[in-house]
Amino acid sequence: MEERSRSYGHKLNISCMHDITRDFLVSLAAFATIFGIIYIIVITRYRERMTMLEKGITPSTFDPKVSFGSNTLKFGMLSVGIALGILAGNMLYKSEVIERAPAFFSMIFLFGGLSLILNFVVDRKVRR
Repeated sequence: MEERSRSYGHKLNISCMHDITRDFLVSLAAFATIFGIIYIIVITRYRERMTMLEKGITPSTFDPKVSFGSNTLKFGMLSVGIALGILAGNMLYKSEVIERAPAFFSMIFLFGGLSLILNFVVDRKVRR
């Protein structure tokens, strides 16, 4: 890799073509993977529905039974739980109780999980 010297003495790394090619290939592979997964899901759903229609099952069975309000509540509570986990992890890290990575990961998963459990309880009460 070629390096140049600046006037104040620091060395500047020039990115070579290998880095750019690697980044492009990784981005292309990630896009292809996401596209492939979505394609497989859509094609599988289409084939399943066509098979059900051939067997005489009515299209009304394809209607979603879950209301979108429940999903909105779930994602909202999960977002709040993750935010609280980040704040709690930062407080634990700043007070030097625990190291940075375990503090953040444990608190994010703890508060995220608690918010999903709370969402289950609230959703069950609403459905009664």
